[in-house]
Amino acid sequence: MTPLRRLARSLAELILSLLVASLIVYGLLNLLPGDVAQVMLGTNADPTAAAKLRAELGLNRPFPVRYADWMGGLLTGNLGSSVVSGEPIAPEIASRLAVTGWLVGLAMALAVLACLPAGIYAAVHRRRARGFAVSAASQILMSLPAFLAGILLILVFSVTLGWLPAGSYVPLTQSPPDWLRHIVLPVCALALVQAAVLARYVRSAFIDVLADDHLRTARAVGWRLWPALLRHGLRNASISLVTVLGLQLSTLLVGAIVIEQVFVIPGLGSYLLDAVSMRDLVVVADVVMVLVAMVLLITFLVDLLVVLIDPRLRVTADVQEEQ
Repeated sequence: MTPLRRLARSLAELILSLLVASLIVYGLLNLLPGDVAQVMLGTNADPTAAAKLRAELGLNRPFPVRYADWMGGLLTGNLGSSVVSGEPIAPEIASRLAVTGWLVGLAMALAVLACLPAGIYAAVHRRRARGFAVSAASQILMSLPAFLAGILLILVFSVTLGWLPAGSYVPLTQSPPDWLRHIVLPVCALALVQAAVLARYVRSAFIDVLADDHLRTARAVGWRLWPALLRHGLRNASISLVTVLGLQLSTLLVGAIVIEQVFVIPGLGSYLLDAVSMRDLVVVADVVMVLVAMVLLITFLVDLLVVLIDPRLRVTADVQEEQ
């Protein structure tokens, strides 16, 4: 299979997955109990007024018609307007996605920088007390929920020491120093748990690398352990690490929703939860679909990256294609 055909097939799978996901998301949201018109007018609203508002919002139309209109808006970039506030949804999602993007991106970068040395160190010294201590610490941190890590960081660095603010958010364009002070704790809360999870995978991958013939050969010809690990082991371990990073990046998107509530950050997660509380199904459907699209896109990019890293996968695919 040529690289172009492989890319075309992967894109087709991505598009099909997005279509199926959109149908599931929109269908499930419309099965939820409750009435947007009743929420907007209040619980004691007149049934006639509620029926009139429902007709104005188009909520009384058949499901296929509403789904087709919603999908048409997604494909054209017109995400519609909030049925509660009347504000356009697309600009709001774009601005909040930038906030969540900074949070998730910095947390993943920090987690990777922390997990690589910790995981490699635990693998190299796995039969010693110091290696066991690193593994035990990562195991404990893995069981720590992100919101609890955030609360503990607030207690230590905000309440006790008073070094950093406990919540709120300052845009980067307004004041970069203040933005950094406000985002440090939520980023660390997300990165702390993710680094512990990734360190376990790094340790496992490098234990296999230490038993690999390539590393033994490098050591036999005079390479020292750490240069040999970085020169020969990192590439062999990168395949499984890239896959895990893709999965954990998707997990970070979900974790960011909770962290945004803990630190009062106006990101995509807070926008989603506000819409759920107000029964604003248009906003909920749009935000959930954006999150689903991001997860599927990450999976798609990870699959391509793994094939690029490991030539053996391309050779195997070509052989299967010829057979």
